[in-house]
Amino acid sequence: MITLRSISIWAGAIAMACVLNTSVLAQSTSKSLSSESVLETIKKRGKLRAGVATFVPWVMRSKDGKLIGFEIDVAKKIADDMDVEIEFVPTAFSGIIPALIAGEFDIIMTGISLVPKRNLTVNFSNPYNWGGIGMAANKKLTGTWKAEDFNKSDVVFTVRRGSNDSIASVRKIAPKAKIRQFDDDAQAIQDVLNGTAHAFITAEPKPTNYAREYADQIWQPLGKKKLLRWPSAFAVRKGDPDILNWLNNWITLSTERGFIEERHDYWFRGVQWKSAVAK
Repeated sequence: MITLRSISIWAGAIAMACVLNTSVLAQSTSKSLSSESVLETIKKRGKLRAGVATFVPWVMRSKDGKLIGFEIDVAKKIADDMDVEIEFVPTAFSGIIPALIAGEFDIIMTGISLVPKRNLTVNFSNPYNWGGIGMAANKKLTGTWKAEDFNKSDVVFTVRRGSNDSIASVRKIAPKAKIRQFDDDAQAIQDVLNGTAHAFITAEPKPTNYAREYADQIWQPLGKKKLLRWPSAFAVRKGDPDILNWLNNWITLSTERGFIEERHDYWFRGVQWKSAVAK
């Protein structure tokens, strides 16, 4: 005979079984997602692969061919704190996001700015550094100019290919001017030195360093004024919360302990490292 009590016990047993099954399924799903995380892949591989693009002083080649710079120090510290080795994968900046998505490396560590449009394609960590865009101009061509004089259709700006912030900065001060893009900074500033372009817009401290190095040819029409301030963040592939959690916690701890500030001051405020950089 089926009683209300037996129905209640039966229903309770079914409910408990459903809870247990749901819990097991959740644990199984969690383990599956965790095993697919790039963080787990890095741990199993024993090596962190970092995508980098050369930018002074973020990433540079030393005279002996090694990679040095602010981002290199940061990446090495991250790998050390993960207890893994570090492998750098030099990549043209214009193709660095597609290369990340294609799985050619685990993380972009090259001072990439956190841009909403990029965030549609990749995920960003919290900012760990802030940069700014400045301008270096040919002294002979523009030495008497004010900012508004650059806004002419026959004025040519050079920028690093793929640098959305630099392009936006040109459009901000000189919407009528032409923009010429190059694959690296050396080509972009050389065009200005040659007098075939009027100004080079790029991230500081490069404009300041160029004005110091080529004082007879290059000047800064805007002084120390930054055209645009932007946050640097690490970029990872979509759908992976574990690596973002680890990186964000690392940023918090490394900021609190002064590591990031100390390395930033060395590479961005000093110039003692310049003698080690390959020409």
